[in-house]
Amino acid sequence: MKYGEKEIKEFNVEKDLEIWKSEYKRDYLIKMTLPEFSCLCPRSGYPDYATIYLEYSPNEWVVELKAIKLYINSFRDRYISHENSANEIYEVLEKKLRPRFLKVVADYNPRGNVHTIIEIDSSKILQINQS
Repeated sequence: MKYGEKEIKEFNVEKDLEIWKSEYKRDYLIKMTLPEFSCLCPRSGYPDYATIYLEYSPNEWVVELKAIKLYINSFRDRYISHENSANEIYEVLEKKLRPRFLKVVADYNPRGNVHTIIEIDSSKILQINQS
């Protein structure tokens, strides 16, 4: 097993998703594009591919870039649905970072004539809960 495969296989989100203290108290937005997301369909085992878009406004913490890369790559051999993968990513970042704002978009490549986009946006969730 090569060192990168070992890092991905052994990645533990609880201990390995490194976060750093944000040095700035102002509001600012961090945007990340992760174009090589993959996982396995829990029904067929076929690979699914997506681009993951992350946006967040830090409160006290930011995620370290290599750690988020390894976390996203840790999905590649997992049987997990589109909805569950997007929701897990959102929940992990929400719990670890406690950001002012968080948005996760999982834009899956079409397969079988179906194109899926899962979007979880804390500002929209707040609006729905206030209605």
